[in-house]
Amino acid sequence: MKKPKHGWYRYTTRFGIPVYNEEGVLERYNIFRARILVRRDEDGKLYLYDVVTIKKETSKPLES
Repeated sequence: MKKPKHGWYRYTTRFGIPVYNEEGVLERYNIFRARILVRRDEDGKLYLYDVVTIKKETSKPLES
């Protein structure tokens, strides 16, 4: 599949933000899923244009 010279792309991505307690110890990560809009310019570079949607993922922590 060929990429157009210029255009818009939508991607779904996931990222985590660390959560620390009062002592500065890492407790967990809050995981988010986001839909981003990326623009391809004349120079061929991709530029983040917007975060269209973002939602925190919910799941149960792993038990040992």
